[in-house]
Amino acid sequence: MRSVLLTLLSVLILSSLSFAQLKITSTNPYLTHEQMFLANEINESGEPFAEALGYNLDNLDPMVPNQPDSLAYTLGIENYEYSRYQLGTIISRSGMGLHIMWAPFIRKMASMESDPNFDGSFTPAPNGFKEDDELVKNIMHFSMLAHHAPPGHPWPQFAEFISGDPHLPQAIDPEKFAWEDFSTLRWDRSRMDKTLNLAAMGQALMKQYLWAQDMLGGFHDADDNPVDPDGVVSPDFPNSPHFDPNNNVFYGGDGLDGFIGQVLTAEAINKVKFTVSQLAFDGNALGMVDLMNYDPRNGVKYFPHKIAVTEQSVHPMLPPQAVAFQVTDASSDLWDQISFLWGTLNFQNMMDPNNFSDAAHLAYKSVFDGDPFPPAASQSGKPGPYDLMKGTSKVIFLNILYMHRKVRGGSFVDKSMLRGRRVKAGNHIGTLNAGYVLVTFKQFAEEFKGTPLAMLAIKALKQQANFILSHLLAPNGRVFNGYTFRKGVDRSATRVENQAAAIRGLLSAYQATGRMRYLKGAKLAYRYLNRKFYVASLHAFRTTEGQDVAEYTPLKVAAIAGALREAQLVAGIDDAAIIYTRFFKTVANKMQLSEGAATGETGGDSDGDGIPYIPEQPDNLPPVFASQAQWNLNAGITARANDANKSVAPVVKRFALHANYPNPFNPVTTIVYELPREGTVELSIFNAMGQKVRTLVSGVQTSGVHQVQWNGTNKAGGNVASGVYFYRLNSGGKIQIRKMILMQ
Repeated sequence: MRSVLLTLLSVLILSSLSFAQLKITSTNPYLTHEQMFLANEINESGEPFAEALGYNLDNLDPMVPNQPDSLAYTLGIENYEYSRYQLGTIISRSGMGLHIMWAPFIRKMASMESDPNFDGSFTPAPNGFKEDDELVKNIMHFSMLAHHAPPGHPWPQFAEFISGDPHLPQAIDPEKFAWEDFSTLRWDRSRMDKTLNLAAMGQALMKQYLWAQDMLGGFHDADDNPVDPDGVVSPDFPNSPHFDPNNNVFYGGDGLDGFIGQVLTAEAINKVKFTVSQLAFDGNALGMVDLMNYDPRNGVKYFPHKIAVTEQSVHPMLPPQAVAFQVTDASSDLWDQISFLWGTLNFQNMMDPNNFSDAAHLAYKSVFDGDPFPPAASQSGKPGPYDLMKGTSKVIFLNILYMHRKVRGGSFVDKSMLRGRRVKAGNHIGTLNAGYVLVTFKQFAEEFKGTPLAMLAIKALKQQANFILSHLLAPNGRVFNGYTFRKGVDRSATRVENQAAAIRGLLSAYQATGRMRYLKGAKLAYRYLNRKFYVASLHAFRTTEGQDVAEYTPLKVAAIAGALREAQLVAGIDDAAIIYTRFFKTVANKMQLSEGAATGETGGDSDGDGIPYIPEQPDNLPPVFASQAQWNLNAGITARANDANKSVAPVVKRFALHANYPNPFNPVTTIVYELPREGTVELSIFNAMGQKVRTLVSGVQTSGVHQVQWNGTNKAGGNVASGVYFYRLNSGGKIQIRKMILMQ
């Protein structure tokens, strides 16, 4: 339960709903690519971001909100967990896609089963199909390797649909929904758009990587104690890829991680195999593409924007089977291509047999050595998952260069078509695509380092980054929404996702090349974002420059998250993390529709953030983000001013010193404390050596809630250096001390 203090001061600290007026305007449809894109950017803005800022995440307790400070809790708990909810909802609960029972490798293994009694050997009874038994056989094997039981009634899928209605058609079973039985979390299949789209599948693929690489990057014992990979310790027999059941070492950082990580990896491998085997389009028909020998100059095979799925029921107890695929939009879409490429490149890194860069990659060696997943061709002579991911990355990269590149214009374009054997490229490039193609090409150059393909990627990256600087970035830092060849730049009011994407992309270009002009361009665009879009008093962003009514979508929130994170980590802009934390709590938190147990939610909003526990969600909505939310920022500013003029005198019953906010800070932070009775008070600041550097309060104060600000660059008191400081409250013989970090 929140304290009286936080209730009173939320207008100053967390932008409470009393003036925020953020309204959910739509919860339908669920657009897979947008929601998964948000899941990816807030995943990277979660634990990895917090650790990069120097936080020890072992100090976080999901049941104690905003401790040790709001920044650590928002990044280390909320971002990571909300991202995790998204993927779990889509790939194992919703049923919004093709069931993995019918995936390529499951069907292949089932066809190879020679036992005439295999049908029914792993399921209750024979039904004329081996695929369900093969799937259960695989799941049981994953369970053994991880020392963890599988969930009840999941829907593991290998290809996600483009959209669906997230409103659950049945009541959630509050006793069994979490792991015992997922069936009441299934979405209404009749309300899904059964269309395959590369962006939807690709953004989900990237999220599958982010989760799988974290979960399979370590080992554990039977008691779930961690076992550190060192290149020697392994779950397998010595000099064998097969599991040793007697050495008390299992896959994954713990049992749950090991099990889910294997399932995610199996889904990802099957998705990519399915895509390159059945969804490659030559302009006339769908089919396969030869990963080893593909060259678009000898005949283009690409992955079209929309492919409709026809399903049929094959047995009352089995999931429906896709029996036909039809291209309904034959265009090649740049966002589709870079979304899928983002996922294959990262799985390629995870599976790389030559990567010994850290403990996680040492752990992956046991995962991709033949059991549970095949090794690379360099080790076995036969292509494995690594070769599949690498080959797919190459095909998509070559198609982007061949179909989407305006060589004379120095930019890629959003859309392209195949007319006969000729490519007809469009004339427009949107800034979101221009920015994120730089993100993926940076990754491509890293994964293909030392090859001619890497050189091609860097050359194309430089051209696109230069195009952003010369055509899309104004001298004052404004980023235009796009550019149309033969017409010029789009001078309509800038949308926040484009401003943010340019920052994200230019910082990637700077990392890939070291060119300062890209860093300077990113910083210039960031200053404009901060000046023209960020409303500091409300901790919110305008979504269109100059407009007070903000229209938030998962895609817009994702782009803002990526830009702010990279601005802090790559450009060293110290206030970016603080701004992101405030924005996430004020906007993204309010767009999260329900919550599961992992963030401390056990019913009745146990972590006090206003997000209902999923069985208590009034509209029967799963843990996803709202499709749209709206905020009249001008009304919010007025309401805040009115609220600040109100006099509120709460009854305080305890002596308490609260976490300063923000923390880390630069240069100002707010300290709040409670006094149950009138008395002499001293509030002082000490450095890490225990030396007093400032006295903020000294004298008699009345009972109640008090706040004071400390400015680390207060010239009257002399500047202090960056570092760790302690603030101590002393009153009535009681003392409390807390830690804070100044980042100059």
